[in-house]
Amino acid sequence: MTYPTGEQYEIRHGDLCAVVTEVDARLRSLSVGEVEFLATHAATDNPKGWEGAHLLPWPNRIRDGRYSLGDVEYQLPINEPARNNANHGLNVGLTWDCLDHQESSITQRTTIWPRRGWPGILNVEITHSLNADGLRVEVRATNIGKVPLPWGYGAHPYFRFDDVAEVSLHVPFDAQLSVDPQRLLPVKLGPIQPRFDFTTARLIGDVELDVAYTDPLQQDWQVTVAGQGRTVVVWGEASTQWVQVFTAPLRDSIAIEAMTCGPNAFNEGPTRRDRIVLRPGDSTTAIWGVMPSLAG
Repeated sequence: MTYPTGEQYEIRHGDLCAVVTEVDARLRSLSVGEVEFLATHAATDNPKGWEGAHLLPWPNRIRDGRYSLGDVEYQLPINEPARNNANHGLNVGLTWDCLDHQESSITQRTTIWPRRGWPGILNVEITHSLNADGLRVEVRATNIGKVPLPWGYGAHPYFRFDDVAEVSLHVPFDAQLSVDPQRLLPVKLGPIQPRFDFTTARLIGDVELDVAYTDPLQQDWQVTVAGQGRTVVVWGEASTQWVQVFTAPLRDSIAIEAMTCGPNAFNEGPTRRDRIVLRPGDSTTAIWGVMPSLAG
């Protein structure tokens, strides 16, 4: 059978199992025993939105799809027409070659070739691996072309709960990005608003979250969601100093998205500080992971 997301690569370590897809290299499943931790789709179905996606070569939104490198302005396709933004990168429908598939790890690679709004050639490798602690994801991007390229990365796993109001959330970060409500684009970085302050773990309750946090209290950070018999710890290293927290509209899942930069980082503004420019031959790595457990 040919699946909508291509080959399904399963990896295992003890009771922990993950499934990664050939198309988009999505994290389609993460389970402990018989318990699925992700809000996801079946192998036979088309992907649902951005669940389990890798957002590259930028996460979140670019205003009007425009950015500049030197004196040259580029125009990306607009895939969020209601807000006139280029959203979540170019990793849509890309085939990822399998470089190495072991019992507990899978390494894949794709190439982003020149296209409208994207002038260079970028190789990206992603390794998903399982160990006694959980899932580790390493993303390495290399500019193999002849022109500089901007780079940013974000992950987009949704974690399943019966009702997010009844679970506790801990986000040990020191700053919040304020965005305009119409286009969800950056306005300023500042202190965390009391409603969105989860520096001390507390129930989510009726709070609706679609918030980008940065400046973690420790460079190697952990965001924890716990309740209803399960705990999810999403962690990131110094290469991922942003996290987007989003409660799904049906309140049955929560996205915890490790990111290297905030929205619109390719342009001037409060998030540009974390944009990376890869010169020809340069590489950069982002590392994050998940520790799931049947307790909470």
